[in-house]
Amino acid sequence: MINIGNIIETIQMIDRQHLDIRTVTMGISLRDCAHSDAEKSCARIYDKITRKAENLVKTAECIEREYGIPIVNKRISVTPISLVAEASETDDYVRFATAMDKAAKTCGVDFIGGYSALVQKGYTVGDRKLIASLPEALSVTDIVCGCVNVASTRAGIDMDAVAEMGYTIKNIALLSKDKGCSGCAKFVVFANAVEDNPFMAGAFHGVGEPECVINVGVSGPGVVYHALQSVKGESFDVVADTIKKTAFQITRMGQIVAKEASERLGVQFGIVDLSLAPTPAVGDSVARILEEMGLEICGTHGTTAALALLNDAVKKGGIMASSHVGGLSGAFIPVSEDEGMIAAAKAGVLALDKLEAMTCVCSVGLDMIAVPGDTPAETIAAIIADEAAIGVVNNKTTAVRIIPAIGKKVGDTVEFGGLLGTAPVIAVHPQSSAEFIHRGGRIPAPLQSLRN
Repeated sequence: MINIGNIIETIQMIDRQHLDIRTVTMGISLRDCAHSDAEKSCARIYDKITRKAENLVKTAECIEREYGIPIVNKRISVTPISLVAEASETDDYVRFATAMDKAAKTCGVDFIGGYSALVQKGYTVGDRKLIASLPEALSVTDIVCGCVNVASTRAGIDMDAVAEMGYTIKNIALLSKDKGCSGCAKFVVFANAVEDNPFMAGAFHGVGEPECVINVGVSGPGVVYHALQSVKGESFDVVADTIKKTAFQITRMGQIVAKEASERLGVQFGIVDLSLAPTPAVGDSVARILEEMGLEICGTHGTTAALALLNDAVKKGGIMASSHVGGLSGAFIPVSEDEGMIAAAKAGVLALDKLEAMTCVCSVGLDMIAVPGDTPAETIAAIIADEAAIGVVNNKTTAVRIIPAIGKKVGDTVEFGGLLGTAPVIAVHPQSSAEFIHRGGRIPAPLQSLRN
């Protein structure tokens, strides 16, 4: 029997508490698009993407209207292009990015991910060519996103790749400085990257995935924040239970949308990613959830413990609502995309070191963080190395999406607009990490990598 109270509650979640489906992402395998002739390979890529995703946006919009559930983004992820382009006899990988960009625009999606390489244990020829092309590729395209995986618990940390990422990110910022260095917002460096992540900029279609699949990413920080307002002063047992129940409701909505989209498109259903993904809108902030637990401002002492509780409760509640939970799943802390995080960073309370501590217990890592434009490449690489170490030792996915804001200093802001929001430029340590980074080689995998 339909419960009218549940219907009213869901309507309030959507109408007043910013509940939405953050993304419906179609993953497409491009492995059969490889060809020795790069032009023919790019043509195959364009044809396959436009054929498979032809009805993606239209279908998502129909579901949105019929169910009254906002679907914020429609996206595509593809096989890491380094694997596809490697068969082509060319050094010009930018053409593959422009083919992706053109195909995605034809389909009408918001982003396409997969201009990526996996180098946690070393480079292939294709990996080197793709990484070399990243600054130009991300500056000449509009909606192409890329990532590089530099570490894993099984392989350790490829410090040569880490060092190169520092210089790559600086070059991406330089080539996109006329757009607020926004190229860096489309690029992320991973440790333990997952194959079914529907969220940008790190989405790619893993080699263990089906030919074509639908993955859905849900959101809803505002709903959790509202739920916690009803249990003020209660114990953490009550707080955790409240978050779990709310996460269950949010994930059930994602499951409905995922199954509908899968059936209507005739594509296999993959996973629901039950991450709490904030937006710059007031009332849709992970930071405000943490403050609702009793912190005066996000970043003060106790923040890491509060985030650990939130992340765990979200996972426990969501896993009961869907038999196929995957992706990253938990709580995201992208500074520029969370109005509470922005306020805390501007107040000087939320610093880089505290953000790093928080990444030990949240879903991803240092996300959408602007640093001064004159930050050395080696410092950026060292930040990536620290974050990779957290992921490798704790056997979890971590990432860095950092923006060296050319011409900006601490206290300035970088405007991206839309979901990407506003990034306050925060300080990095002035002491050099160059000698450490220039050692190169690999940091060995921890002992737990031998679990089998």
